[in-house]
Amino acid sequence: MNVSSSSAAPTHLNASESALKIWGGTPLSGHVRVSGAKNSALVIMAGTLLCPEPCRLSNVPSLVDVARMGQMLSALGVRVERNGDVLDIDASHLHSATAPYEVVSKLRASFFAIGPLLARYGSAQIPMPGGCAIGTRPVDLHVRGLQQLGAHVRIEHGIVYASLAGRNCRLKGARIYLDYPSVGATETLLMAATLAEGETIIENAAQEPEVIDLANFCRSMGARIRGAGTKEIAIVGTPRLHGTEYAIVPDRIEAGTLLIAGAIARSEISLSPVVPEHLSPVIAKLQEVGPQVVRDAEDCLRVLPAELHATDIETLPYPGFPTDMQAQFTALLALAEGDSVVTETVFENRMGHVAELARMGADMRVRGRHALIRGVPTLTGAPVMATDLRASAALVLAGLAAKDVTIVQGLHHLDRGYEHLDGKLRKLGARMERMAMAADEVVAAVPAS
Repeated sequence: MNVSSSSAAPTHLNASESALKIWGGTPLSGHVRVSGAKNSALVIMAGTLLCPEPCRLSNVPSLVDVARMGQMLSALGVRVERNGDVLDIDASHLHSATAPYEVVSKLRASFFAIGPLLARYGSAQIPMPGGCAIGTRPVDLHVRGLQQLGAHVRIEHGIVYASLAGRNCRLKGARIYLDYPSVGATETLLMAATLAEGETIIENAAQEPEVIDLANFCRSMGARIRGAGTKEIAIVGTPRLHGTEYAIVPDRIEAGTLLIAGAIARSEISLSPVVPEHLSPVIAKLQEVGPQVVRDAEDCLRVLPAELHATDIETLPYPGFPTDMQAQFTALLALAEGDSVVTETVFENRMGHVAELARMGADMRVRGRHALIRGVPTLTGAPVMATDLRASAALVLAGLAAKDVTIVQGLHHLDRGYEHLDGKLRKLGARMERMAMAADEVVAAVPAS
């Protein structure tokens, strides 16, 4: 991937050898800009494979995962160039349908390429995906859906092979019911169906804003899609799509994380651009805890600090409370008066942050898929290790509120999904800096029990 120096993935200390040192207790103030949505950018980058003409994407965040997706596209013969937050992607000379293992093993989102490759190229060879170890996240829904569209799919030795009967064959429209409203399966099948013969109906589809963003991108290329954002999506296939220019939607998870930053630091801050409707479950739960959220403009929110009160949270598919905000709220509830229960229903291994927050004095424990929390008056800085992307953000948030110094390790997780989060918090007044870590200084994460 050809990238300009201003647009590469984070250029600070190597994340695997660095840590974030945070001096807690400093109030925040001011305004912060929200980056483009990571989860939208990754799937839309894969979606450009559907088009034999150049596409230009704007508001693309500078993230390790975005750079990895660019590497995968380049390996397939796609030209990818970056200038600031703009990506120019030209898949007109696509020459391979085999995704490289070294990229896919580190980036689950690279599996999204299977739908576009199969629809346009007629075949795809994709290793089983990697990413954060927060659950099994099987690809069986993707596979069954592609088979219903007429693809031959088999999995051998950790590689998914998909093909059509003949080089000039197209996928065939079908009615597909998803046993679970999987975002990944919905997006994979939506993309594949855009070039299929006839109409495809996806029932029990995921309703997340990122699904709507992908559908809007495909529509801008000439795809015929209706119902995105509802439980039933209809796609009428077309033989060919055309190039487009498209802006990625703001990142609702980054916006929610920044709202929690203001709340946990007992500070008033504002942020934009946002789509407030995308944040409805997060805002509702935050206001239930105490802090209020004010809409200053159509795309600008302001958080007003308040005393924190316990509440219960259960993660659910959208429009329920997002699993990607569970860890951040767990950090906030560590300081809330009373007893809270946080229930994780989406990913079974997403409680690694609980043991690390306990290092900082949080009174919480894991019981199955539940985090049982009794609020404490204060947290105390400690060396902690991030276990996944959202856990890393939760530990940074806890460090903002803690007494003394917190050292957050495992920053490669943070840099996968947040565009310079520490830099944005510093602009709001937080005291933190990246620091090198010697091998004998690294602490191991304590398994959650």
